[in-house]
Amino acid sequence: MFFLPEMRGRRFRAVLPYYIDMAKGLILGIESSCDETAAAVVRAGEELLSSVVASQFTAHKPYGGVVPELAAREHLRAIAPVVRKALADANTTLESIDAIAVTQGPGLAGALLVGISYAKALAFALDKPLLAVNHLEGHIHAVLLEERQRGNREMRFPLLALVVSGGHTHLYLATQRGNSWTYENIGRTRDDAAGEAFDKVAKLLALGYPGGPIIETLATHGNASAVKFAGVQLKGTPRNVSKKQPARDWEKQTFDFSYSGIKTSMLRYAELHEMEQEIQQRKEALAKIAKPSLEDVLKVTSKATLDLVASFQRAMVEDLASKTVAAIREMNAATLFVTGGVAANSELRREFEEEAGMEGVPVYFPSRRMSTDNAAMIAAAAYPKFLAQDFAEESFSAEASLQLK
Repeated sequence: MFFLPEMRGRRFRAVLPYYIDMAKGLILGIESSCDETAAAVVRAGEELLSSVVASQFTAHKPYGGVVPELAAREHLRAIAPVVRKALADANTTLESIDAIAVTQGPGLAGALLVGISYAKALAFALDKPLLAVNHLEGHIHAVLLEERQRGNREMRFPLLALVVSGGHTHLYLATQRGNSWTYENIGRTRDDAAGEAFDKVAKLLALGYPGGPIIETLATHGNASAVKFAGVQLKGTPRNVSKKQPARDWEKQTFDFSYSGIKTSMLRYAELHEMEQEIQQRKEALAKIAKPSLEDVLKVTSKATLDLVASFQRAMVEDLASKTVAAIREMNAATLFVTGGVAANSELRREFEEEAGMEGVPVYFPSRRMSTDNAAMIAAAAYPKFLAQDFAEESFSAEASLQLK
């Protein structure tokens, strides 16, 4: 890993060289916030030239979740080859790149530092501008990138964006002024993120990892109405609102989410219905198979478990949709983005299309390959910063809990 000396207050470039065409900014994006090492080349925030993602699925699968220290080590192994391939696929070179963009946060601190250190080293060695990007803004710009590629350049405002993934469940009201975007956080998870809940429930039931795709597939074989889960009732002050504000400001309806309760309900249901033996047998059976197929999982999964999984997914989707639709009404939103890894879920997409359609609001999703973590979204989100010459200070570092504003 490269570590550069701190030079507080200085930026990687104060002024761009005369030969750079701002409108055609060619940006190399680097993403390493969690368990996927990614690099991409995007021109002018809308033309995707390459996107390479190295997954750490095999490394983390035995643990049923992401191990931070292991993720950082895997990023170290993968980052140089991934960047080289992204440049080769784009038929370009480091010298031809106009700027380098990297995820600053939020994410795993050790994982973020790998990408940031590598990006800093490249920018320093090549004398290129460096742009620090918020991972959550990247997910929003994943939608914009693909819509612009389709020729859709007009978005109606106010624009509401739901970012829902393994580590995040956030609602943002987005505003565009010129090339700049600003965000107001109007809802977030108070505990587990939606994707995290999917992973934890899959691990609880010994269904495999990652939990989201597995549960989505198995849910099609179960009855989503078989098990009833109580809706989440949030009490107290929302995390994103200060108690110092007048009571009338924070006692309104909250758009926060909470999924630790449904995870506990799944555990209690399994205990009350004596599913422990089936879970243990499934765990032992699947452990003997290197890459279990759907048929392998179905052979060791009862109808009761399939019904439970389908009901869990339905409850999650309904909760996400109901709170988002309530926010649409409250904020009078004209456009809805649903993005992040969980946005790849087919039932979630159907539910949001139906609910948003009833409100007369168009809803946009990224493609499934752009829903999960990637560097194309980081390069796209960096382009407005590039135009504004909002370059990173040389002293900037990873911020595991970076907020989007």
